[in-house]
Amino acid sequence: MTEYQTIDSDQTVYRDGTIKLHTQEGFEGMRRAGRLAATILDHVADWVQPGVTTGEIDDRIREMMLDAGAVPATLGYRGYTHSSCISINHVICHGIPGDKALKDGDILNVDVTPLLDGWHGDTSRMFFAGEPPLKAKRLVDVTYECMMLGIEAAKPGARLGDIGAAIERHAKQFRYGVVREFCGHGLGRLFHDAPEVVHAGKAGTGPELKPGMFFTIEPMINLGKPWAKVLGDGWTAVTRDKSLSAQFEHSIAITEDGNEIFTKSPTGRDKPPYS
Repeated sequence: MTEYQTIDSDQTVYRDGTIKLHTQEGFEGMRRAGRLAATILDHVADWVQPGVTTGEIDDRIREMMLDAGAVPATLGYRGYTHSSCISINHVICHGIPGDKALKDGDILNVDVTPLLDGWHGDTSRMFFAGEPPLKAKRLVDVTYECMMLGIEAAKPGARLGDIGAAIERHAKQFRYGVVREFCGHGLGRLFHDAPEVVHAGKAGTGPELKPGMFFTIEPMINLGKPWAKVLGDGWTAVTRDKSLSAQFEHSIAITEDGNEIFTKSPTGRDKPPYS
């Protein structure tokens, strides 16, 4: 049986398996953190180009967070030593920034989570270095559509499985693989919390969605089969068949009459190509 817990303004929260229901203070905190996260990705759109290293992008992301009075939630998380995850081409998620320079035609996901005033703004977008192949562009477009269809299904009275069912149904029309090894998650004052948001599934199943729930929807869609494997660094997840992979992520809340996206771009740069 699913347990829910209403969180008041000064309550200490723990990852205890309960689904947290947040008050107005939580909404306000997540709006600030989400806007910062989205603003950072707006700037990333200007930095991504062939010849730039992922380490340079990560350094700029960290500087923006610190200048805004936030800290990177990933820095030191389970031993991780960077301020973002940057996943190129066949890397599904958790790609580690470094000295690798972007090449013309690369597609990449940049995932950021600033921790601002105790709240986590978690979001990611796809970017193009130069001009990618048409098949890569279509994958990115469909992945964004998958995320937005999942968000459309997230409303009070619906079930968690409705989100994954909507995502999987759309991806299957293009014969794309939906990654199941990694999923969305509850968040707020905690970086990762209940519930787990699987991006494939059966409609009408899972916990009921209630106002005050905060979680991410972040489908990872492969051009080929859905299978993933984690490399020896313990972080980088890649497609087993080396096919391209794409991902988008928003942090959202369930409201009384639908949902609120905390991490929408304030300048309309939610998907490439970016003007």
